[in-house]
Amino acid sequence: MALMNMVAALNNALDLLLKENDKVVVFGEDVGKDGGVFRVTDGLMQKYGEKRVFDTPLAESMIAGTAIGMAAGGLRPIAEMQFAGFMFLSFGQMINHAARYRGRTRSTITLPMVVRTPVSGGVRTLEHHSENPEIYFSHMGGLIVVEPSNPYDAKGLLIRASHMDDPVVFLEPTKLYRLFKQEVPENMYEVPIGKAATIQEGDDLTIITWGTMVPVVKNAVANKKANAEIIDLRTINPLDEKTILSSVKKTGKALIVHEASLTFGPGAEIAARIAEKAIFELDAPVMRVASPSLPYPYPGYESFYIPNEKKVEEAIEKIMSD
Repeated sequence: MALMNMVAALNNALDLLLKENDKVVVFGEDVGKDGGVFRVTDGLMQKYGEKRVFDTPLAESMIAGTAIGMAAGGLRPIAEMQFAGFMFLSFGQMINHAARYRGRTRSTITLPMVVRTPVSGGVRTLEHHSENPEIYFSHMGGLIVVEPSNPYDAKGLLIRASHMDDPVVFLEPTKLYRLFKQEVPENMYEVPIGKAATIQEGDDLTIITWGTMVPVVKNAVANKKANAEIIDLRTINPLDEKTILSSVKKTGKALIVHEASLTFGPGAEIAARIAEKAIFELDAPVMRVASPSLPYPYPGYESFYIPNEKKVEEAIEKIMSD
């Protein structure tokens, strides 16, 4: 075991994957010589050479298309998009090809590829650097969408993602990269994809969240001394419906907290499933705390935009009073 932040845990995972299988290749903008803009790939090109870890032009569509071609040809690519906002330029490749290839070829060709990208805000970045794209890539189907909230999960989920035979969009919350350290095994291990984590048990309220909002929710619950069950989704698509419904049926109340915009956000899908399959167990309407349905603001305004502990505490008060 070693104390690692999320950057170190992801770097360790990539190191182990490159060592384990010579079909694994890592590439993207500045991931080679510079070790990535956040140093997640630091030292890997020097260790494994420029044919295994290499830089690409500033062309996200090309990065995604190259990953698709490599995966179809038998490699196991792990591509990095420097920021999530830039990843929208690869949308055609991801939606028209990566998401459809298994169905298009009747499973005769699979795409064992991972596309990593930093997401979310709270670090005062410029425009296009703080996006929350999980709903975009989940809506199509055919793409697995993962977002860890801690170093242990980040390493285990990335290793599991690289071992799969389907394309994975791996979202890494920028604010959590170096926010805290955690004991992480230095050997190879997997965290299951499609399985949420119940990080705190409770009887009065279920709070469903992921990514940057996990520490916000934990602090809000502690501040309110609420007897809340906290579920960290870890995987946005596919949703762990079983864990969500089991908890909601136990507590009778559901609060969904996410940084993505409220309108048509991931919380809407979760709320719909709860309404369809657990409505008679609810003691209060499902509530959501999310960002406004507007483009991400300039840095000086992000503290007004992103959900914070106060907003979550107010939601807890309201739902518990219903």
